[in-house]
Order: sequence, then C-alpha cells, then structure tokens
Amino acid sequence: MSNTALVKTAAPRKAAPRRSAYARRRGRSGLAFVTPFMLIFTLFMIVPLAYAIDQSLYTTKLIGGTSFSGFANYTAVLQSGPFWSGVIRVVIFGAIQIPVMLAIAAFFATIFDLGVAKGGRVFRAIYFVPFAVPIVVSALMWGFLFDPMYGPFNRFMNAIGFHNFDWMSSALMLPTIIIIAIWEWTGYNCIILYTALKSVPRDVVEAAILDDTPLWKIVLRIKLPMVRPALIMLVFINMIGAMQLFVEPTILNNYSPGVITNTWTPVIDIYSTSISDGEYQLGAAMAVVLAIIIVAISVVSLAFRNRRREFG
Repeated sequence: MSNTALVKTAAPRKAAPRRSAYARRRGRSGLAFVTPFMLIFTLFMIVPLAYAIDQSLYTTKLIGGTSFSGFANYTAVLQSGPFWSGVIRVVIFGAIQIPVMLAIAAFFATIFDLGVAKGGRVFRAIYFVPFAVPIVVSALMWGFLFDPMYGPFNRFMNAIGFHNFDWMSSALMLPTIIIIAIWEWTGYNCIILYTALKSVPRDVVEAAILDDTPLWKIVLRIKLPMVRPALIMLVFINMIGAMQLFVEPTILNNYSPGVITNTWTPVIDIYSTSISDGEYQLGAAMAVVLAIIIVAISVVSLAFRNRRREFG
C-alpha cells in the first residue's frame, strides 16, 4: 500500500435555498406593520413598568431622603388589608357584571345573526353607541340619573313605595356601578359576538334546519359552542377591565361624597397613595402587584384557550 495518504474530497455543500423576492417583501411588510405597535407598546407599557419596578425598590423619608429598601414596599402591599379588600371588591364586581353583560350581548347578537329583528343594522348601531360615549361622560350622565336628591331613578323608587331609597348609598354603590358598566360595554361585546356568529358555516346550520332542529337548540347547541373561543376571550378581557375599575366610582363619588373611599378599588388606592399621599414608591409597588395579577389572568386565559383547543 502506498505511503501517500488518500485524500477524500468533501462533497460539495448544498447552497441554502434563497428566499423568493415575494417572501422577502412579505417579511419586510410584516416588520413595517409590527414596528409602530412595538414602539408604542415599549414607550407606554414596557418603559413605565420598568420605571415603576425601579421606583418600587426605594423609599423616600423626610429624614434621610431616598434610600434603597428592597422588597419592603412589596411586603407592605401584601400585608395591606385595604388594598386586598379593593381587589376582592373588583373581583365581585366582575363576577356579577361579566356574566350578565355577556348573556345580554349573546342574546342580541343571536337575534341580529338570525335576522329576527328588522332593521338590524340600525339596532346594531344603537347598541354600539354607549361604547362610543366617553366613560367620563357616561359616568356623569348616570350620576345625574342616580343622584340622591334630584335623580329620576330615586324619585321613581320613592313613587312606588321605596321611600328614602338611595342608589348611591354604600350598600348599593357596587350594584349601581355594575348597571353603568353593563350599559357601557354590552354593545362592544355584542358586536364581537355577532361577528363570531357570522363565521359559523352556513351548511352546519342548514343541515340542522333540514333535520327539523328547534331554533333554540340551533342557537344553544350549535352556534354558541362554535364561538366558544370568542366568549372565553371576552370573559378574560372584561376581567382585566374590571381589575382596572377607576373612572366610574371616582365620578360618582362627587354625587355621594364619602361612599367611595381611597381604597375602594386597587387603582383608586394606587392613585390616592401616589398622588394624594405622595408615597409614589409604595404606589409603584401596588401598581406592579396589580400588573402581576393582570398578567396572571392573561396567562390563565391563554392556557385555558389552548387547552380547550387541544381537547376540542
């Protein structure tokens, strides 16, 4: 055998397939669409949250100035009874308001989808109008309607025998805000459910009609189950909105002073702690804790939707 080494020639490496011009243009177009959102999201969500986390690690005192305190503010928040009472209150608010609102929205969305109501476009626009009204304006309007002294709703209750009835008393303030929130957000949820119902294949519904299936079974057992992802999405979107309840109780407090306390909801507690009391580092810790709760709700929502998708 010759001493000359046998040189093995390596097989030529295959060139990576080049992306088509269409794929490159599509990638650039997607990046162009996403970039504005990412810039706004970073500036108005990520940066403020990072700043809040940074500030929550410090404490400012009259004597000694600002000093690093670690997780002392978080310990104070976790041990704060009023803060968690506000959290429980908004959880109760959401547990009552969201199912009632979605039931009403699903009812009207189904009516519009089936074409039962004549002039459906006009009625859809009418139901959507409350969502188009700014929250402050709607809170002021309902505040006048529920006004303890001159409000027509209180006068009506007195006229039918409920004397000295006060919609804005401490016992009824939460139900009053639930009524206002239902009026504000039912139209928005109705339009989303109506759009989802329109995506249900017509052949499925037509097959059920040919089988002489009652209308209520078509709605409850065919249409609504097929838009379950939209319903789940709306449940968790509205839960996140309930956790941020602020404007309505703040406005209504002007009509019935003292009923809405500084810790009535978590956001009001954060506002009063940061602005009124000047303890903005403690308020930042409250905001971070509330953000963690909202993120947890979002993660549970995503996991629940994925699980439902896997198991049909």
